[in-house]
Amino acid sequence: MRTWLDNNKNDKVRTQMYYAKQGIITPDMEYVAKVEKLEPELVRAEIARGRLIIPANVNHKHLTPMAIGMASSCKINANIGSSALASDVSKEIEKVDVCLKYGADTIMDLSTGGDLDMIRRAVIEHSTVPIGTVPMYQILHDVKDKIEDLSIEKMLEVIEKQAQQGVSYFTIHAGFLLEFMPHIAKRKMGIVSRGGSLMAAWMMHYHKENPFYEAFDDILDICRKYDVSLSLGDSLRPGCLADASDEAQLRELKVLGELTLRAWEKDVQVMIEGPGHVPLNQIERNMKLEREYCHEAPFYILGPLTTDIGAGYDHISSAIGAAVGGWHGASMLCYVTPKEHLGLPNAEDVRNGIIAYKIAAHSADIARGRKGARDIDDEMSDARYAFDWNKQFELALDPDRAREFHDETLPQDVFKEAEFCSMCGPKFCSYKITQKIVKTHGEAIDNMAG
Repeated sequence: MRTWLDNNKNDKVRTQMYYAKQGIITPDMEYVAKVEKLEPELVRAEIARGRLIIPANVNHKHLTPMAIGMASSCKINANIGSSALASDVSKEIEKVDVCLKYGADTIMDLSTGGDLDMIRRAVIEHSTVPIGTVPMYQILHDVKDKIEDLSIEKMLEVIEKQAQQGVSYFTIHAGFLLEFMPHIAKRKMGIVSRGGSLMAAWMMHYHKENPFYEAFDDILDICRKYDVSLSLGDSLRPGCLADASDEAQLRELKVLGELTLRAWEKDVQVMIEGPGHVPLNQIERNMKLEREYCHEAPFYILGPLTTDIGAGYDHISSAIGAAVGGWHGASMLCYVTPKEHLGLPNAEDVRNGIIAYKIAAHSADIARGRKGARDIDDEMSDARYAFDWNKQFELALDPDRAREFHDETLPQDVFKEAEFCSMCGPKFCSYKITQKIVKTHGEAIDNMAG
């Protein structure tokens, strides 16, 4: 329980960035520093600078603080949520359990169908990790899917209601301006962001500027009140390789940089979303441009998917791009499941997406040279060489799956002590052959080395 918040409940501004700018190290910062093996003062300084955020709504009291930023380990987000065709609170809670079991660092509730307030309340109450949302989905739901009925008043009402419930970060599509519409017409796939397409429909109906952009200061006031972090949405992210790194995407990114500075002026924490489908050779450039345009605010990336033909396996094609993105500076990776582009993911899809992205994030941490990142890999290598099967299961990112695959062919307990697996059998195990060579010819090998 984050009981320290009760002692500061009279503060008019209670954001982590506010405290950090005052030189105050909060208990949340201290906790994050301990988990990340960083100095508390470094955590405070990075938050004050805007390079690290702790998304932790003051009303999510049982949340366990975590950090997103270059100084911290690479994180992953898992998306869950109902749709108009499938709405069941129990199934969303099942997905939350899977997210927590397999190590999602944050969860986004992207529900668009059913009782959205009830689903969100249940998800927040059930989760110890930060919950993010896209308020636009509920705004559209509340105006009966008539985008032309959207008003700034309704928009702010929904945003504040979700903040009161305990949502720790909002995806707000405020960087997509009316003047960008001609660039979209040149694309192969137009707009693939749901929030972005809804904004485009509203702007073209009224031929007025994006209401999220117009009311951005009001949104910041709500975020500051509850310490809700902003995840500035990439309405114009490329939805295919042909549209990657185009004028529409990069012009929006520059606006997100402007909005970042405005948020920091009001002590609101910010991360930046991007970039969708991007060829492998363009990922590094995208990471560098985000740091340049958005003043080194944490980059929260979807994928990027490195090919458009991985249907049914897009958790793999995107995890390839995610690992490269994380290596080159992305702070959090938004997972993709095997159902991406095909349908609403179930609990097993969530599991597969999380594990694919845990692999990507961990690979990025190793590539970055983070202190201690490779320790668990070295432990796994020792366990493998010692034929310690139970230790191998324990160290795996998905222990249940590792044990399941081993036991498909060698289920008996006696084989947990065996010095071979079913791949090579007892006669062709390279580890065993190597160990025998070293034992038999150790002295000769040492002499060769000398």
